[in-house]
Amino acid sequence: MPKYFIYARKSTDDEERQQLSIPAQIDELRTFSQKENLEVLDTLIESKTAKKPGRKLFNEMLSRIEAGEADGIISWHPDRLARNAVDAGRIIYLLDTKKLIDLKFTTVMFQNNPNGLFMLAIAFGQSKYYVDSLSENTKRGLRQKIRLGYYPCEAPLGYLNDKATKTIVVNPNIAPIVKEAFNLYSTGNYPLKTISAFFASKGIESRHHTRIKIDTIKRILTNPFYYGYFRYNGELFPGKHKPLITKEFFDQLQSVVKKRGFVRPETSYNYPFAGLMKCGYCGYKITAETKTKFYKGTNRTARYTYYRCTRKSKTIDCREPFIRQDELAGQLNELIKKHSLPDEWGKDFYQRIDEEEKTITQSLIESSQVIKLKLAGIKSQLDSLLTNYLDKTIDRDDYLDRKNILVGQRKTLEEQLANLPKSQIAWLGPFRDWVKTGLEAKNVADPTTDYYSKREFMLKTGSDFRLKDKKAYFLSGKHPAALGAAATGSDLVRPGGIGPPVYCLEGSRFIR
Repeated sequence: MPKYFIYARKSTDDEERQQLSIPAQIDELRTFSQKENLEVLDTLIESKTAKKPGRKLFNEMLSRIEAGEADGIISWHPDRLARNAVDAGRIIYLLDTKKLIDLKFTTVMFQNNPNGLFMLAIAFGQSKYYVDSLSENTKRGLRQKIRLGYYPCEAPLGYLNDKATKTIVVNPNIAPIVKEAFNLYSTGNYPLKTISAFFASKGIESRHHTRIKIDTIKRILTNPFYYGYFRYNGELFPGKHKPLITKEFFDQLQSVVKKRGFVRPETSYNYPFAGLMKCGYCGYKITAETKTKFYKGTNRTARYTYYRCTRKSKTIDCREPFIRQDELAGQLNELIKKHSLPDEWGKDFYQRIDEEEKTITQSLIESSQVIKLKLAGIKSQLDSLLTNYLDKTIDRDDYLDRKNILVGQRKTLEEQLANLPKSQIAWLGPFRDWVKTGLEAKNVADPTTDYYSKREFMLKTGSDFRLKDKKAYFLSGKHPAALGAAATGSDLVRPGGIGPPVYCLEGSRFIR
């Protein structure tokens, strides 16, 4: 009496999918074997795809059949046995050599004769065709998904894969941290290690609960996904996801990445005025330290902050004296007052800025048309490039290189078009800030204003401050005009229009 192996297989290792497939197969096969009065030697269950050769239990079963342990196989369908030409060929060869006498299926009939073998070969061929077609259809659908702007992979840091909509959305908890990391690195003051430590401080780690590696940080910083495009197989595609940064900022970030270095921060916020000035004698930075003073005959002590030169020069013996913080603050108040702008001047400036903004707005239409023409030209070049690639007049590498350049140019122009109003009147913003700063100077110079506000104000003015012989001053020839000393009601003239360049006094008139 022939002996049989029961063989059941499911096509995936995912326990959640097809979890009833194996029990259903086993139940049907055992019922079938009992009904047909077949002697079952062993039941083999395997959870592996049959698309490629290499199934361990399947190969062991055929080896046992070759050794004469069993004579036949009971399975649910021929595609459970093979979906590739190698495994199908082995089964047919065993049938040809009579080492495998019979095959039993619950869904189709099989007879071990020329006609049965022919039909079995067709069944195996159909199984292989199904796998091949499924793979090609999947690839075709993937290509279409990419063309529509949907990234087909795992979302990068700062985004989430939305399983419900099968799209990628911004992670509201992580995205702000990623943007902050971009901003930190773009300053050039922080190396990649610091960015990794920054992520760790925010609770963002690798899958192995360790700090994100330097190479991974660099991939994040150079990933076009964050400005709205994504790279797939070396090719750039516009994405449907929401960008975190602009293309312009991304390009600035890449220039920092290419430098492979960083500049150490010049300021320290341990003390309000540290790093703000340079020594007037040797040119090195002014630092600060705190000392405790003990008053003899009493139990009273006091702590005072002093500022002095760092004295890092190896060639200059700097012996500049210390200056107390409150004394230095009083001198800085006097310097800040020199930035002061009379209220009536500020009102006149604001009025002129508004008039200039109206004039510039009228030219935006013409500028936008120029950019749109350039975009149309790039679209024409992309269409022509694709035609040449399909006609095989250029190879794939050349096509991808040229396409990526054009796509990058298109994104830049699109951002220019979107930001055109901002770019045309961008200088008005800094000029308004300049006027605002001049109007705020009087309040900042007030002795009751905190020291950090004074520091921030002086940093905004961008002046070169020095400290020598316990006296703070502007570097000769670089300090701003003494706006507060100007006579009120002066006639403001602006040859060539107004703008953010430095203004100066000429007689009783204020020109640039």
